[in-house]
Amino acid sequence: MRFAITVHGGPYTSQSSHSALNFAKAVLHEGHDLYRVFFYHDGVYNGSEIMAPPQDEIDLYGEWRQLALDHELDLVVCIASALRRGVINPTEAERYEKSAANLGKPFTISGLGQLIDAALSADRLVTFRV
Repeated sequence: MRFAITVHGGPYTSQSSHSALNFAKAVLHEGHDLYRVFFYHDGVYNGSEIMAPPQDEIDLYGEWRQLALDHELDLVVCIASALRRGVINPTEAERYEKSAANLGKPFTISGLGQLIDAALSADRLVTFRV
């Protein structure tokens, strides 16, 4: 079965990101396909590479990053949500004349079309909300 996931909650403000991460790991462990993970609203904070959680807490950015690298996952943050929240890649930083970018690789920035594509391409779209 092919899954797609949307994450609406921030990494440390709700359980949604951690639950989505665990669900993604379970999907892959069971041999299913994970088409895309789309981060929306406060979920875009999951792509910020400058988070520095305490050592006794899970590093959600690092966990998503490693999962994506291990399984060649498509991690997409919504451009509108990301710009509003100051999560930007180098291209957008230059475009808006900002001094730095904080969207870490392998996260990419794109529009809602990627969410629609994921919903159409997957057998199941699972949403993790706040």
